[in-house]
Amino acid sequence: MDTKIGNGTFDNAKPACNDLGNLPSGPTAAVQCSPSVVASPEATLGRHLARRLVQIGVRDVFSVPGDFNLTLLDHLIAEPNLNLVGCCNELNAGYAADGYARAKGVGACVVTFTVGGLSILNAIAGAYSENLPLICIVGGPNSNDYGTNRILHHTIGLPDFSQELRCFQTVTCYQAVVNNLEDAHEMIDTAVSTALKESKPVYISIGCNLPAIPHPTFTREPVPFFISRRVSNQMGLEAAVEAAAEFLSKAVKPVLVGGPKLRVAKAGNAFVELAEASGYAVAVMPSAKGLVPETLPRFIGTYWGAVSTAFCAEIVESADAYLFAGPIFNDYSSVGYSLLLKKEKAIMVQPDRVVIGNGPAFGCVLMKDFLQALSKRIKCNTTAFENYRRIFVPPGVPLECKPREPLRVNVLFKHIQEMLTGETAVIAETGDSWFNCQNLKLPDGCGYEFQMQYGSIGWSVGATLGYAQAAKEKRVIACIGDGSFQVTAQDVSTMLRYGQNTIIFLINNGGYTIEVEIHDGPYNVIKNWDYTGLVDAIHNGDGKCWTTRVQYEAELNEAIATAMGEKKDCLCFIEVIAHKDDTSKELLEWGSRVSAANSRAPNPQ
Repeated sequence: MDTKIGNGTFDNAKPACNDLGNLPSGPTAAVQCSPSVVASPEATLGRHLARRLVQIGVRDVFSVPGDFNLTLLDHLIAEPNLNLVGCCNELNAGYAADGYARAKGVGACVVTFTVGGLSILNAIAGAYSENLPLICIVGGPNSNDYGTNRILHHTIGLPDFSQELRCFQTVTCYQAVVNNLEDAHEMIDTAVSTALKESKPVYISIGCNLPAIPHPTFTREPVPFFISRRVSNQMGLEAAVEAAAEFLSKAVKPVLVGGPKLRVAKAGNAFVELAEASGYAVAVMPSAKGLVPETLPRFIGTYWGAVSTAFCAEIVESADAYLFAGPIFNDYSSVGYSLLLKKEKAIMVQPDRVVIGNGPAFGCVLMKDFLQALSKRIKCNTTAFENYRRIFVPPGVPLECKPREPLRVNVLFKHIQEMLTGETAVIAETGDSWFNCQNLKLPDGCGYEFQMQYGSIGWSVGATLGYAQAAKEKRVIACIGDGSFQVTAQDVSTMLRYGQNTIIFLINNGGYTIEVEIHDGPYNVIKNWDYTGLVDAIHNGDGKCWTTRVQYEAELNEAIATAMGEKKDCLCFIEVIAHKDDTSKELLEWGSRVSAANSRAPNPQ
């Protein structure tokens, strides 16, 4: 990662396959600036940053005010194409920027020094793990205070102001501490460009006394900058395709599996092209759900080891060759390291690297280029899909609840399935919603997001806010457990302020059910809230909001009809009362396997 502070540069960056295009440095722009332009209130650091955000596609910035960032916020507000979305706390602002980046391709957030920065840190770490480009901006101390041995508020009481920076160095790919105007243009541009290039968060700290000062480098129109396109090493690409085609041609029943790094590689269309050309059975890893069209003719579902979609694991694990595009294998996605895969049968395609079996490996080969080239060389082989069709039995339909019989969660998701169209998007919170939502069949165009690698409980409230703000053409359906909701509930108020019409299903089963299935204890039980009463109080007559509580299937039907009909322009909050032990069968299996992995005895010394 790179850190630049003032005129000092610390470069520990790993080498890339290509270099960043030449970025304009501030002083060269000064030559053309007349005194009137230099003195213009639009030629300031704050307005320059605002215009850069607009230029890369950001229209909404999620923020929490603090004394060190107030002047900067004034200048962001002054940009007509930028909307400042005030959040209830910094953690939710970070989660909202995360959700926004998923829908828009890039997100941004602004907080104040240390108390704000350390509060948002958890959300930034999650975005880093999910390969999301986020611009995290912090209003920092007055530039005159650096190196003075003074003690400032919002710090831990030491004259060293670097604590926040050191924390961000571990969860961002570039850090810029702007404490003079001469370097500001270059540092901001490099940070923004690096976020887009690396598809990771970056950190920008701006001294609180700098945003309003005009400077020759901040002209009305930003000097254009370009990120040179990543390219594959052509000889390596040809060799990788040749080796992969030969490897796959020897297989009798090969399969194709999409992984979460399809997003960062921007290789979704190339994956579809290969799927159509190969004839292979196509599956996705759980964290890639929504990245591959589930309407592909040979789509067989989610491959998640023992908790896979029915008949999917059998086809994948019995294959004599499998190509994984952008996989992440961790203890959660591997169900406690229990996948029955063999390295010698696998082609692993990462965003810029291809590994075939136990070797060879090909570096500087971009996934998109590799998949497209392979699709032109591969032989069509439908054997694995034909095997799947022979053993496939359509899933059963949950039994209808009897009148006044408590509503079951599987019945709830049967009805959510019927709500999905190409104009909806699903946000699944960490917990049993992971597993229930995996079983939803997504129509073409239906969005789907969840945070599997980081798995931060409470992520979905902020992410729903950000995603809905970015994808205004879709109606978001959020499935959130009561334990998760208690972490981040406040920003339902921000959804109301901005007129969002999200449907939130609050599944109230009295605790942290996913933790119960891993390891139970009294700490997994939480104080029950009057959730509909809470949202009514947050609404407080200001904005469009409708709430209801359901315990029976007939009530659920009525609630959904209302939410999709007369209340379609409202934020709809539907609290679903569920039994504390009503979980998906997948969670029961997954929880026991993860528990076994967590409780392994130490290796002998």
